[in-house]
Amino acid sequence: MVTSKMEMLADDNASETLKPLVFRLHENAPAIIREVLLERGWTEFDQKEQDDTDWNLYWRNSPFPMTDHHSIKPWQRLNHYPEAVRITRKDYLARHLKRMKGAYGSTLYEFSPVAFIMPNDYVKFIAEYSKEIQSVGRPSYWICKPVHLSRGRGILIFQDIKDLVYHCTVIVQKYISNPLLISGYKLDLRLYVCVTSFCPLTIYTYEEGLVRFATEKFDLSSLDNVYAHLTNTSINKYGASYKTFKEGIGCGCKWTFSKFRSYLRIFGVDDMLLWQKMNNIVILTLLAVTPLPEASNCFELFGFDILIDDKFKPWLLEVNYNPALCLDCSIDDTVKRKLLHDIVELLNYKQVDAHRQNEMPGSKAVRRQVPWRRTGQSTPEQAPGLLSGRKVSTCISAPQTQPALQFARGSIHKVSSPTRKTARAHPRETLTSQLREKMNKPKTSSQVKTEAKNKQLPAAHSPFISAQLSRWSPSPEICNYKLSTRPYFLSDKDQMPTRQVGGFVLIFPFNEAALQASKDGTDVKSIIKEINKLVSKQNSTGQKKTKSV
Repeated sequence: MVTSKMEMLADDNASETLKPLVFRLHENAPAIIREVLLERGWTEFDQKEQDDTDWNLYWRNSPFPMTDHHSIKPWQRLNHYPEAVRITRKDYLARHLKRMKGAYGSTLYEFSPVAFIMPNDYVKFIAEYSKEIQSVGRPSYWICKPVHLSRGRGILIFQDIKDLVYHCTVIVQKYISNPLLISGYKLDLRLYVCVTSFCPLTIYTYEEGLVRFATEKFDLSSLDNVYAHLTNTSINKYGASYKTFKEGIGCGCKWTFSKFRSYLRIFGVDDMLLWQKMNNIVILTLLAVTPLPEASNCFELFGFDILIDDKFKPWLLEVNYNPALCLDCSIDDTVKRKLLHDIVELLNYKQVDAHRQNEMPGSKAVRRQVPWRRTGQSTPEQAPGLLSGRKVSTCISAPQTQPALQFARGSIHKVSSPTRKTARAHPRETLTSQLREKMNKPKTSSQVKTEAKNKQLPAAHSPFISAQLSRWSPSPEICNYKLSTRPYFLSDKDQMPTRQVGGFVLIFPFNEAALQASKDGTDVKSIIKEINKLVSKQNSTGQKKTKSV
């Protein structure tokens, strides 16, 4: 009798061990997210069958209500940070960068073209426009973008002010008229950036990314040709030259970063220095919006669009909220699928998270609900740091996965009925800035039944990772910590984030001084000093390389 009870308990424990992680998708979430998570052995949240908190990752295209941030559980992650829209609206970004340039000088913040927000800055723009005509004899080229639109919609490039026409709030910027061209085609870079915390500020950039080409040759005499001046895939895929073979570029309109960097090395360009400059742009841009409201167990994936000019200077064009994860070509699939796999690794799920309970089976250690507070408020005693090791569910086998993936791909063809929308409260300042949230709950889908065994995934190897950052799987006792900080991205007891996870490389904090300055309220002034030192060192190294060549 005792033996049978022990066997029953063992079976119960085994079933707990095999419990998969659960993802929850808001409607219109990209199909590839479902595919990747199913490939990893996750199951999809079923609202009819499961408790409302019985999920590990909630992914949506719009901001979460603050109630979701307040009620977050230790085993859960949200894919948006509160108020991240501060740098993804074109007018907000321009204001923040202008403020930082005034506070810390134009030497660091010279990576963004001169910008005017219309109609408020119309008089200032006219003054700048007239001054250029008097000094140079001709006006510069300008680009006009609606602040609330994306994917190249509503963009106008002009030289004569008579051509400037707008019907909503727009941003007018100096147009970079000397872009780097490959075989005559303009290009820009889509750099993926993941922020796992804004306090302390923790920034990862992805090593691989997309190089996006215009599909017709650059020509300043034809400013209204969007296929020559805009690199947005959403526009160029409809161009006549999209599918044709273009000399030096090939078919389509995309390369990977790897191919682009190889191309630069062929011509003796220091691609490492270029990437360091791009990383500096990312750090300085994100510093411009700190502090944000502090929230636990969330992250933000940004798409930084960067243009390189013919002197190899990088320029920030804009920062994208919800960078596109649709698959327009094989290069998209190669880059974005691995990107999503590495994001899951970066979120550092542990075996205990699969239980989705405040109390571990067989243990009295309770994981407290995560508090939410604004930067600067006092916090409880900080949690001990955790290494980035974790156990996740094994990917289900191909026969099991295939029906689920077919369902995932088929679901994107369904057209949802119109739903009532309710206006959000922020951003509050401008009339065109209201972000709307769909109030309907996620669609119910058949829950994928799987019993995938958990296994230890190998750690990401990097020359930057020291022996102290070796990964490990936490014991149940590790659950007895206070979640007053975001522990999932921490690596050691000094709370230094892991240097590299998959293709994600830590770019901030980049040293101990930057780490300390980002704790307990970001000390921007001290961080700027450290960045100045870093930039000086990078420039010195670059000059030495140039002389040796």
